[in-house]
Formats: sequence, C-alpha cells, structure tokens
Amino acid sequence: MNVIHNRESAAQMLAQRLQKYKGEDGVVLAIPRGGVPVAAPIAKSLNMPLEVTLTKKIGHPANPEFAIGSVSLKSVAVDKRAEVPDEYIAREVQRIRESLKQKYELFMGNKQHIPLKDKVVIIVDDGIATGKTLEATVELVKTEQPRKIVIAVPVAPPEAIPRFEKLVDEVVCLLTPPFFQAVGQFYEQFTQTSDEEVIRLLNESN
Repeated sequence: MNVIHNRESAAQMLAQRLQKYKGEDGVVLAIPRGGVPVAAPIAKSLNMPLEVTLTKKIGHPANPEFAIGSVSLKSVAVDKRAEVPDEYIAREVQRIRESLKQKYELFMGNKQHIPLKDKVVIIVDDGIATGKTLEATVELVKTEQPRKIVIAVPVAPPEAIPRFEKLVDEVVCLLTPPFFQAVGQFYEQFTQTSDEEVIRLLNESN
C-alpha cells in the first residue's frame, strides 16, 4: 500500500490496529479539522468518547511565525529559553484562548471537556507534516496526566516516528513514505474538511 483511498478508509485501518484499547477508559482526541473524519470511526469502533483538541502556538513578539509555546483551553506550555516577558505571555494566552473558546463552542456546543487524568488518550490527525501542532498537543495533553498517550495517524515522514516515540507511549502509523512532501500526496481523495462536517461527525459520535 503506497496511497490511502481517503480519510474514512484510513480510519478503518487504524481502528483495527487499535483494537487492544477497546473497552479501556479512554478518549479519542481529534486535531481539527482533517483529523475529525479519521478519529470519529476510531472512537466508535473503540467505544470511546470523541473530542476535538484545540491548540494554537504563541508567537515570539519579534517574529510571530516563531513559536515559543502553545496554548489549549486548559493548559499552557512555554519554552523558557525564549526569555519573553510574562505580561506578553499572559496577554497572548488570553487572546488565543478567546479564539479557541469560540472554535470549541462551534464544534462541541456546550459540552464540557472530558478530564484526561488516568485515561488512555488517543490523539488522531490525518497525517503528520511538520509535527508542530501534534507536538504542542502532546505537551498540553501531558499536563493533564493521562495514563497513556497514543498517536494514531495514517501517514507521516519516516523521521517523525522515532521523534514522537520518544514523546508518547505508542505511535500507530500506516504509511511512512520516504519522499514526503505533503500529507495530501498520499491520499487518492483529500478534500478540505469543512466546519459543518466536523460538527456533524462530533454530533453523531456523541
């Protein structure tokens, strides 16, 4: 197999590889938007609740593209080496949280975040490109002290796997093609996932 048909077929294959977690006290966390169509069938197959995980980077004051940390609705991870004033961090966290809150309400309505402490957490995306979002997500999930963190993705560059194996308990990946440029090149169908589709899938699974 050197290409995946679409996100749904990727989900079925990943769900088979994750069956050992069926019946465990766990949560499937999808990275929106593309991770949701992969995560929804996995959550269903494992009888786990599905939730979106929203993270956003904190940019450096002198260079907004350069990430010095990341924020979720519940936690913050900051690289101390950046030597940025605390007031700046506090302001950015507040600003970013506002936009994350709106996004969360759009996707999840008024459902409360499921506490991850002592749970098996399966983080799902439709592929790893740079891995920055996934890395931030892992850091933030760790602050909630889950029992186990598993990453499940259809496709990733080969060098990403050992990197993430150091960060989490298990990485499940279907394809690690050598000439990796973008996630979409390894799917036959790779359409944009809309907000509406995310909301529909979340409603169906919960």
